[in-house]
Amino acid sequence: MKKLYYLLSGLLLFLGVYTQAQNINWLSLNEALELQKTAPKKIIVDVYANWCGPCKMLDKNTFQNEDVANYINANFYAVKFNGEGDSEVTFKGKTYNNPDYDEKKKNSRNSAHDFTRALGISAYPTIIYFDEKGEIIAPVPGYQSPQGLEMYLKLFNTDAHKNITSQEEFNEYYENFEPEFKS
Repeated sequence: MKKLYYLLSGLLLFLGVYTQAQNINWLSLNEALELQKTAPKKIIVDVYANWCGPCKMLDKNTFQNEDVANYINANFYAVKFNGEGDSEVTFKGKTYNNPDYDEKKKNSRNSAHDFTRALGISAYPTIIYFDEKGEIIAPVPGYQSPQGLEMYLKLFNTDAHKNITSQEEFNEYYENFEPEFKS
């Protein structure tokens, strides 16, 4: 019985360490923007909704991927933003909230947050990339696999996007990209 206890304790400890290594250090947008002032990094913002199935798949299949989590934690400030939530966000001197938020609808379709509208988000999930100065680089709507997200993470982190000036050049980048993240 004692051996079983130690075996299970060791297994739980291993699983705890293993899953901790896969956790992304999520911040609020306000926190990420504040950190940029002293330690500039790009920001990745996962704009989601509580009712959104592909958003839940992104959390489970992509953001829990060890390679994804490690790369994001090393190179970005990561932000989760509920596109229909009731948080308050200050961006570029303007404060955004959701005046039509209905607490009774928090797990179903709710009113879009004013910040979601200001960003032009019309689909969930959408991942928005910001540069080190808090300027928007690009929104990328839709579910992304770990390898699909890897392409965008590396495109924006390395500033390779600055050399892409046409759809043809992006298509070439896409076709030649060789993912390294495990599934």
